[in-house]
Amino acid sequence: MASLKDVEKVADDLSNLVDELRKELKNSPSFDKLVQLSDEISERADNAATTFSTVNDALMERIGELDGGDGRSGASGSNSGSSRAKARA
Repeated sequence: MASLKDVEKVADDLSNLVDELRKELKNSPSFDKLVQLSDEISERADNAATTFSTVNDALMERIGELDGGDGRSGASGSNSGSSRAKARA
């Protein structure tokens, strides 16, 4: 499971990529570089969202098990992950 330290590293990586994007915009921008940086930001943000969704689903399932349910109390969280996967397809 992802730790808060892992989340902080993802945020730092995204922040660094955004800084690179800003620098590129200010210094005679190369559209190829802008596309590359934007794609990388998008991919990392999407991977982070997928990871958080997976962790949320696991936690909600565990809470459901502890409550004596069938582990589906986090169905709304699962839907957002499914929607994200459908949007990428």
